[in-house]
Amino acid sequence: MTLVAILCATLVTGIGSVWLAALLGFGVLARYTAHMLSLAAGALLATAFMHLLPEAFETGLPARDLFATLLVGLVFFFLLDKAELYHHAHEQGHGHDGHAGHDHDGHHHHTHGSGKGGWAVLTGDGLHAFGDGILIASAFIADFRLGVLAAVAVMAHEVPHHIGDLVVLRQSSANPRAALLKVSLAGAVTALGGLVGFFLVERLQGFLPYFLAVAASSFVYVALADLIPQLQKRLSGPQTAAQIVWLVLGMGLVSLASLAAHAHHVH
Repeated sequence: MTLVAILCATLVTGIGSVWLAALLGFGVLARYTAHMLSLAAGALLATAFMHLLPEAFETGLPARDLFATLLVGLVFFFLLDKAELYHHAHEQGHGHDGHAGHDHDGHHHHTHGSGKGGWAVLTGDGLHAFGDGILIASAFIADFRLGVLAAVAVMAHEVPHHIGDLVVLRQSSANPRAALLKVSLAGAVTALGGLVGFFLVERLQGFLPYFLAVAASSFVYVALADLIPQLQKRLSGPQTAAQIVWLVLGMGLVSLASLAAHAHHVH
């Protein structure tokens, strides 16, 4: 019965949060599409610094080990991005490759965004979701009601973060449905984490901080290497102010949701 509850909760949490994010981000907030990049950057940075890394450090592992993991993760996603760019340029031919160095104009996301927006976000999402599944499983094992609360808390903090993911994926894909499907599949990894967590929760607890640190590195990389550079354009005063407001809003939404989730968290 507990296993069935864990699987149901993790599937609803992992996939439901993505669909709710799509409904909000491209339904209710669709008119603010121009500001979604700022919101995405803020949400990804806050997810890394206000949720994932604090969770990792609270386990008591040496800070040096976790920062080393974060550093290795950043280098890994840089190399992954390089490999994806090389593959993308090779497919397009040498004629299109000349655009790769001119990312500061409006063509940035057609070339550079393909690698960062795709693999880095999805890899980070998968690791993050796997960790969430383990946390939900451990909460259900401790107490059924606590498991339900943990699932609701996880879903709440995932929604603003997934809005950011969908923005990143949609700008690097001509097909919005493909972006939704990819993020939904990454979210479904929550169920895998729940399943594995049910059987191996004690053994996996020691590795969870490293999952969190690597996931954090992917979101920091995408925000700073892909999204923030696209925001660094000469704009009017009101446009710049709007960018900052949406950036802070993305950070605020995730931070508030993470604080709420933390109240129900089981270590």
